[in-house]
Amino acid sequence: MQRIRLRYTKRGRLRFTSHRDFQRAFERALRRAEVPMAYSAGFTPHPKVSYANAAPTGTGSEAEYLEIALTASRDPEQLRELLDESLPAGLDITDAVEARTSGLADRLTASVWELRLDGVDPAEAARAAAAYLAAETVEVQRRTKNGIRTFDTRAAVVSLEASDVAADRPADNACAILRLVVRHVTPAVRPDDVLSGLRAVADLAPPVPAAVTRLAQGLFDEESGTVTDPLAPDREAVTAAPPTAAVAADAKAPEGSA
Repeated sequence: MQRIRLRYTKRGRLRFTSHRDFQRAFERALRRAEVPMAYSAGFTPHPKVSYANAAPTGTGSEAEYLEIALTASRDPEQLRELLDESLPAGLDITDAVEARTSGLADRLTASVWELRLDGVDPAEAARAAAAYLAAETVEVQRRTKNGIRTFDTRAAVVSLEASDVAADRPADNACAILRLVVRHVTPAVRPDDVLSGLRAVADLAPPVPAAVTRLAQGLFDEESGTVTDPLAPDREAVTAAPPTAAVAADAKAPEGSA
C-alpha cells in the first residue's frame, strides 16, 4: 500500500467551503481521476483519507494537508496534476510527496496567518500588536456547544507584526496587514480569537471583517523563529532512498536489450 501526502489551498470564494464540503469535492475528484484508493473495512467502506488540522470555514489557506492510501503505486506529481484538474479552481493541489515518514499531524505544531484589516491605519495596528504582545495574558470568550468558554490567547502567540499594504495608498483607503504566528495548543487559538484579544487590550475594531489566510503550517523552529515545511522529511527520505527494484533492473540491463 502506497501513501501520498498532499498540500492544497482554499482560495477566493472557496474559502467559505466547509471541511465537509471539501471532503465531498475531494472524494469526487478521486473518482474522476480514477485513483486506486484503499478503502476501510466494514459495512460502509470509505476511502482512506486522513485530514490534518483543517482551517476554519471562512478563512483562506495556502497550506492545508491530507494523506491518502492507494492500492497501487502512482507517481506523486502525476497524481497531483490529475487531482488538481478534477477539483474546482480555488481548491488547488499544490504539492504531493510519497509518505516515507510517520506522524504528519505531529509535525503541524504552528501556523502562519495573514490578517488583512481594511479601513485600519497600519500605525494603529502596530500599536495594538505591541499592546497585545506586552500583555502577560489576553483572555477572550468563545461560544461552544457547552456554553461560553474563557481562555488565554497570549501564550500561544509567537509573534504578531503589522505592516502596510502599500505606502502610497490614499488615507481614506487605509489597510493594515497583521502577520501572526501561533502555536497549535488546546484549546486552539484561532485568528478571530487574536482579533478579539486586540479589541480587548487595544480597542482595535476593524470596520469590516478581517480577511484571513493561512500562509503556512508545520513545525516551529525555535532557533530561526520560522514554521518549517512538514513535507520536507518525506522529500529527504525519498532522495536518500536507494532506487527501486524496477529502476535498478533497468540500470543493469545490457545495452540493446528489450
